[in-house]
Amino acid sequence: MAQKDVGNKVPIYKLKETDEVMKYYDEWGKGNKYDQDMVDWNYTGPKETSDIFVKYQKNKDIKIYDAGCGTGLVGVELKKYGFYNFFGADLSQKLLDLVPKELYQKLDKVDLNKQIKEEDNSFDAIMCVGTFTFGHVKPPALDEFIRITKNKGLICFTINEGIHEEYGFDKKIDQLVNDNKWKKLEFFKSNYIASKDVNAWLGLFEVIK
Repeated sequence: MAQKDVGNKVPIYKLKETDEVMKYYDEWGKGNKYDQDMVDWNYTGPKETSDIFVKYQKNKDIKIYDAGCGTGLVGVELKKYGFYNFFGADLSQKLLDLVPKELYQKLDKVDLNKQIKEEDNSFDAIMCVGTFTFGHVKPPALDEFIRITKNKGLICFTINEGIHEEYGFDKKIDQLVNDNKWKKLEFFKSNYIASKDVNAWLGLFEVIK
């Protein structure tokens, strides 16, 4: 689906620059409108990714980095399965301020298009849901995700179908497979935002080191 099409359904997809996106999120976070819109739109990304993740990860004590955590919707879903050791990162402080108290061990304001200030092999898993989309985080972030993830750790993410090829995620994912950086466990088209007819690719990959 082209950007002009989804931009009419989800206005933030029209934005190209990080600063524009952040201003939009800051406004969106006021009065908890963001979370309400996610409910109204039937945004299934956090639930779908969590459902796939728990098929492969049974250890509830693992350390999880929630990249682009927003208001903590992924943490809320994973908590239902007994996971608790979450570390959240997002570029919007307004959305971070809306994360339920004590849901995450730590929350950081982070630009995921830059080097992540975490040590190599720090996390057992990374969740990145709703962040690989128009005007947001680009494919090189996957290199950083792999760097901070332990051997055999899981990286679970969604990629808006409108940018999968346009931004080069398709080539980046294949390159990482060919370079033996990770292996595919799941990769399929998900509903994502069903009410807006916006789909995303949902991927789950195991890191190889």
